Amino acid sequence: MAWGLSISRSIIEAHGNHLTATPNSDGGVTFRFALPPSDARPHLAAEVAKTSENPQSIRTLGEFGYDKHDHHSCWCDCHNARKTMAKKKTATTKTNPATTSDIATLVADKAPTSTKAPAASVAGNGFGFGGEGRLLEVLTAFGKGDFSKRMPLDEIGVVGKIYDALNNVIDLCQNQASEINRVAEVVGREGRFTQRAAVGGATGAWAVSINAVNTLIDDLVQPSTEVARVISAVAKGDLSQKMALEIEGRPVTGEFLQAANNLNTMVDQLNAFASEVTRVAVEVGSQGKLGGQAQVKGVSGTWQDLTNSVNTLAQNLTDQVRDIASVTTAVASGDLSKKITVNVKGEVNDLKNTINTMVDRLNAFSSEVTRVAREVGTEGILGGQAKVEGVAGTWQELTENVNALASNLTAQVRDIAQVTTAVAAGDLSKKITVNVKGEVNDLKNTINTMVDQLNAFSSEVTRVALEVGTEGTANAHFRQLGVAR
Repeated sequence: MAWGLSISRSIIEAHGNHLTATPNSDGGVTFRFALPPSDARPHLAAEVAKTSENPQSIRTLGEFGYDKHDHHSCWCDCHNARKTMAKKKTATTKTNPATTSDIATLVADKAPTSTKAPAASVAGNGFGFGGEGRLLEVLTAFGKGDFSKRMPLDEIGVVGKIYDALNNVIDLCQNQASEINRVAEVVGREGRFTQRAAVGGATGAWAVSINAVNTLIDDLVQPSTEVARVISAVAKGDLSQKMALEIEGRPVTGEFLQAANNLNTMVDQLNAFASEVTRVAVEVGSQGKLGGQAQVKGVSGTWQDLTNSVNTLAQNLTDQVRDIASVTTAVASGDLSKKITVNVKGEVNDLKNTINTMVDRLNAFSSEVTRVAREVGTEGILGGQAKVEGVAGTWQELTENVNALASNLTAQVRDIAQVTTAVAAGDLSKKITVNVKGEVNDLKNTINTMVDQLNAFSSEVTRVALEVGTEGTANAHFRQLGVAR
């Protein structure tokens, strides 16, 4: 209202009339002004009312017709309408100093309400016929944020200066609004953080407002840049960066501080998580220390889920390795009763099945070898053979070697038994022919020598018996046969 009241007063005085103000006993001020008559003027009356709640507000309170019988001026008194508005608002607020000064001047210099103001001059001192309508139109559009309306540029005198001043104000407002919109677009949406607002010719409060916008951008951009720097470092695996809580000597406050603390907390939790995961991985995977668990304090949500997943991984590996170690240790100790029972999947399950299959085959091999050994070696049941299904490689070779052992023993024993049985039956024509080595070969040679000696002894006994008993040769003797007494 400070400059609006001054403009209104200048306009009215330019017509040679007066704007007066009268204080009211119940609060507020009543403004009165005179307008020159015009047959083309519509019914118009206005009151600028200053209420006790908002002394800077200007309100139009009613429409009043001018005095058709008075061709010089009409006085508009909206006292009753003002009183109606004043009753609705009773709170007292601080007034604008400039406005208070203008009102005080008006009250001190008010003209008597009975005096009729002279008509305004059309040439140079007044608005001319219909000029105030254009002014009202431009001001109304301006008040609504429509900067497309302008006052004519061909007016002269004080009125022309008023028009130019108003047009300049509208231009400045339009330029400022356009520049703010541009900066909002390029900075806020396009992310061009180096752009700033600049309005040519702006001074005073206009320059202050532009500087305030630029300062706001700076204050918004700097924390955003810091956040981007830290997040970029985190994305590259660098967890040593944190957001500074002081930028250019000024501490970060408000929601920026909250965002900075949240970001730094996230980095701290990532650091703790990475450190714990690395520790568990090194202990379990490299150092062979089973049973390790990650402990990350203060985490929740996804971080807690990740920590639990790492601990589950470490625990599963521990259970699997310990179960496998238990079975293989038992096998190494000759205990084939144990098998892997831990619940696993994938390649670890394949390993589990392989080891359990190995144990099964070792069990089958052991059982068959024991059976053949018992049958051949203890029970004397010759010809037994080990039968282990599904074996291959070394296990097949071991099975075949056991069967070869059993087969060789069977062949040797049976050949020896056949010869000794024949000797026992008086048949000295048989000899051991099986292919043997070592001590069994010595036994073979001994038995065959025995058979030879028995054959020689039998032949000599028969010869002597024939010579003495049949042929009557009294001096018959046994030849030296190489047998021992």
